[in-house]
Amino acid sequence: MQSPDNLITTAESLTLAEQIRDIGKKLGFQAVHFSTPDTSGHAEQYNAWVDAGYNGDMAWMARNCDKRFDGSELQPGTKTVISVRMNYQPDGAAPESVLGDPGKAYIARYALGRDYHKVLRKRLMHFAKAIEEIAGKHGYRPFVDSAPVMERQIAEQSGMGWIGKNTLLLAPGSGSWFFLGELFTDLELPFDAPFPKSHCGSCQQCLIDCPTDAFLGPNKLDARKCISYLTIEYAGSIPVELREKMGNRIYGCDDCQLVCPHNRKANDTEEADFQPRHNLDDASLLSLFAWSEQQFLNNTEGSPIRRIGYEQWTRNLAVALGNGPCSEQATDQLKQKLGQVSALVDEHIEWALSRLQQQAGDR
Repeated sequence: MQSPDNLITTAESLTLAEQIRDIGKKLGFQAVHFSTPDTSGHAEQYNAWVDAGYNGDMAWMARNCDKRFDGSELQPGTKTVISVRMNYQPDGAAPESVLGDPGKAYIARYALGRDYHKVLRKRLMHFAKAIEEIAGKHGYRPFVDSAPVMERQIAEQSGMGWIGKNTLLLAPGSGSWFFLGELFTDLELPFDAPFPKSHCGSCQQCLIDCPTDAFLGPNKLDARKCISYLTIEYAGSIPVELREKMGNRIYGCDDCQLVCPHNRKANDTEEADFQPRHNLDDASLLSLFAWSEQQFLNNTEGSPIRRIGYEQWTRNLAVALGNGPCSEQATDQLKQKLGQVSALVDEHIEWALSRLQQQAGDR
């Protein structure tokens, strides 16, 4: 990343918007777009989704709707939202090979490296300071998957891409392996035209291949059945009927991205911070299940994984071990963990042991 001091263009022919785009791309953002902070056009669909309970235990999604649909309520004085995207697809073991090995642990690709909230927020602050050098002091506030911000809808109406049938933002020629971030600013900048139409066409592969059938239809996800929700957002007992379908996915799920044709064109990230740490792209379930709570804290420092805590981490791994190959080592490790974490974890360990015993009996 270049220093903001070196980013200011001297080309007088560039408009302020063009200079801002130039700064953003030199800071490592793959796209910089401008849009209105008004997302009220999405309110009816969003509220119907929440009213149906498809947000599960994510009660925060039903709060602050005045701010969610009007950015000037969230950040007073906001006239423009500057949306940015940053690729995160890392190097490392091929996702398909990990998913195809029931003894391995699958972790969503976005979570293999440093916490993106920290990386993008710091970069957005550099971005805002660099903009001040050319635009003068102004009001701004950065957001990275935080606060009631309709970031995919804002990005779509800024022309960055379209919201696909899997509810993710897809960018032409780049797919969906990227993070979004926003700068809410009181600068008046020309809005980009909204993306004209979806490029999903008749393809429904993401809906067909969802392991838990979490999609109710195109653009409609029941979070309560989504593996990302179950392994990250949900802290309770995972419904028994969904455990087998989770396979070896212990933190998040990428299936609807892996099968998307647009992601065949996606570029790998250039950010070292998003590369895998602690062999998490290709680790065995048994090696991760053997972590103590202190090892978990040490090995997930600076990672988005740490937010779920040791109890959920162990719960998720127990389910994956129950879906994995039966072995004496797996059975022994599960039994050794009984009574060590919580009653919630014990419930999932008992389920896993029952599954492995059933496998042994079927031989």
